[in-house]
Amino acid sequence: MGEITPQAAAALPGGEPAVALADPGPGRRQRKKQLTRDALIEAAMELFAAKGYDRTAVHEITDAVDVSERTFFRYFASKEDLVLSFVRDGATAFAEALAARPPQEEPLTAARQAFQASLRRLPGDTGDVASYLSVMELIDSTPALLAAYLRYIHDHDHEIIRVLAEREGVDPATDRRPRVLAAMIGALVFLANRDWRAGGDPSAEAMSAAFDAYAGEVTSALSGHWPAR
Repeated sequence: MGEITPQAAAALPGGEPAVALADPGPGRRQRKKQLTRDALIEAAMELFAAKGYDRTAVHEITDAVDVSERTFFRYFASKEDLVLSFVRDGATAFAEALAARPPQEEPLTAARQAFQASLRRLPGDTGDVASYLSVMELIDSTPALLAAYLRYIHDHDHEIIRVLAEREGVDPATDRRPRVLAAMIGALVFLANRDWRAGGDPSAEAMSAAFDAYAGEVTSALSGHWPAR
C-alpha cells in the first residue's frame, strides 16, 4: 500500500489535520483589528450618549461588542484614551498633511491647506465625520475630557512644531515662531470646532470653512486697531 498523505489521513475517521490552518496574513489580521477597534468606539459613543460618559463602565462597552475587557485594553488604556483617539488621529493626519505641503507656501497658508487636506481624509459626510462631531461635542460637555483634550494638545504639539521648524529651516529650541504658530493652530481648531457644532452642518466642508474663517482673521487680529464692521 502506498504512503497515506497527511491530507488523506485527515479525511479518515478520527484523523487529525497534519498542518495548521493557513495564516490569514497581516492584511486580514489588521482589518480584523480595525473592525474590533471601530466596534468598541461605536459602542462606547452610543453608551456615552445614552447614559453619560461618567456613568458608562468599560465592561458595558465590551459586553455590547461581545469581547473581553482584556481586549478593550489592548486597544485603549481607558475610556478617556478611547475618546482622545479621535484627537490623536486628527493630529497625526494634520502633521502628515503639513509636512507634504509645498515648501514655497508660507507657514500659515501651509497650515490652512494641511488642515483642509486632513479633513478630506474623513470618508464623506457620515461615518467618521459624524463620529468626530459626536466626540467633540462629548469633550466640550464633559469637564474631565475637556481638561484631557487641552492637556493632550499642550503636551503633543512637538510634532507640529518640528514640521513647521523644518519647513522654515529654523531651530525650535531658539526660535519661538514655530511654537507660537503651533499654539495658534490649536486655538483655531478649538474655535472652529465650536462654530462647526453650532452651525447645523455636520459636513467636513463646514468644519474646513469654519477653520479657514478664523485663520483668515489672524493677521487683522494681530496687527493694528480693529475698525468696526
